[in-house]
Amino acid sequence: MTLPHGVTIHATTAEKYEQILTPEALAFAAALQREFNPVRKQLLQARIARQARIDAGEAPDFLPETRHIRESEWTVAPIPADIQDRRVEITGPIDRKMIINALNCGAKVFMADFEDSTTPTWENVLDGQINLYDAVRRTITFQDAKTGKDYALKPQTAVLFIRARGWHMEERHLLVDEEYMSASLFDFALYFFHNAKELLARGSGPYFYLPKMESHLEARLWNSVFIRAQELLGVPQGSIRATCLIETILATFEMDEFLYELRDHSAGLNCGRWDYIFSFIKKLAADQSMLLPDRSQVTMATPFMSKYSRLCIKTCHRRGIHAMGGMSALIPIKNDPEANEKAIAGVRADKEREANNGHDGTWVAHPALVPVALEVFDRIMPAANQITKQLPDFHATSAELLEVPSGTITEAGLKQNVAVGLGYVEAWLRGIGCVPLFNLMEDAATAEISRAQLWQWVHHHARLEDGRAVTSELCDEYIDAEIAQAKEAYPPARYEAYTHAAFLMRELIRSPRFQDFLTTPAYARVLDHEVYTA
Repeated sequence: MTLPHGVTIHATTAEKYEQILTPEALAFAAALQREFNPVRKQLLQARIARQARIDAGEAPDFLPETRHIRESEWTVAPIPADIQDRRVEITGPIDRKMIINALNCGAKVFMADFEDSTTPTWENVLDGQINLYDAVRRTITFQDAKTGKDYALKPQTAVLFIRARGWHMEERHLLVDEEYMSASLFDFALYFFHNAKELLARGSGPYFYLPKMESHLEARLWNSVFIRAQELLGVPQGSIRATCLIETILATFEMDEFLYELRDHSAGLNCGRWDYIFSFIKKLAADQSMLLPDRSQVTMATPFMSKYSRLCIKTCHRRGIHAMGGMSALIPIKNDPEANEKAIAGVRADKEREANNGHDGTWVAHPALVPVALEVFDRIMPAANQITKQLPDFHATSAELLEVPSGTITEAGLKQNVAVGLGYVEAWLRGIGCVPLFNLMEDAATAEISRAQLWQWVHHHARLEDGRAVTSELCDEYIDAEIAQAKEAYPPARYEAYTHAAFLMRELIRSPRFQDFLTTPAYARVLDHEVYTA
């Protein structure tokens, strides 16, 4: 493999990856890294400074310096024809079978996810790029070795979006000028370099989801990357379209600003509900009055979540663009018809709430739920979208967006947080970033809520509804019980992954300061072992 000047790969690279890691593609990625990584690092330092101010008592609020953007009249660029209608979107990891099934399932959009549902091993990331290269060209096929079943694309498929990893992540298998590559730029650069012109020739475009941003300045950085990438490859400006996930508590106060920064490249905003709850705990971790009840009680009907959702709708529709609803993590329950019908009814009610509020589409986690969500949006939203629904009488104050929900903290909620946190981290360490647990599809966002609640309950001296104090020792008891079950149920290699997951969970719960992301220390363990084989 020929590498451009200053590029180093710290991984064993199979011959098949030379299709993706071409000298030209790597030179393109390196050019973006050299220009934009210094700004990325400055913005990450700004996150730390902002967090220090919040810890000292500064409440998140709408920014006075950008008031003119919120109050002036402007709209984003017109919506491309193939994404006018986004009523149901499905998301999932970037493995070959998943991509084919998701593109075929009847959803309007498939978001292929390099982030929350993918463990970023070198092989996972590069196999994902190969799979997407083939999917864009409609040559992707797969044969299941266990069943012998063949998979291929149908004539009509979903529109493809890509979620790159967040600004905080690094691709530690590749260095540019002896510095780790930004994972965001790495994922974006390889996909864009190989597929942008092909997508445009096929009547679509390079479409992206942008995760976990905390400031409109981070959106501005993405916009700068888009402009330069299009310039370097001779792609028309405005070809890229990106949906920002509003999944941090700080971002909810800068929705107008996000759209403004990306106005020539915007595909709207999305309510990333699970990461949003996690961010609510994380950013306000120093405030001991911020104590959330069981995760199951924090729904989209909770006042602060409902306000955030409708503020997203009002903001997007005023600017002429989509406001996408959130993920239903429920999945079909095959062996219990009564429980399955109850789960389906829950999904239907959730989607009816979103459609009636004014969302232009929604997310589901499983192909079987696509018809359920489609029926709701077809019934309530007969047009391609409902951007004309402006919500002129709706207003959300800072206090309402920060209102702590009421509820209870239960033993069942504590046990579930332990089980979900362990079960997900164990799978992640084995290279699996999306896993069904307790009839829910769990990814990094939902696992983050589980471990964040455990930290908050321990450090804010919460009590269970039976009066017991939530302590690290009590958490240890439930972790020990889960580990004992794992030892009986799984082979030694998988049990080893459980023990590493337990060690990490204990560290995160006991840490005096809330740790920003569980995937950061988990990634360090993946780099040490690459994967824990099952």
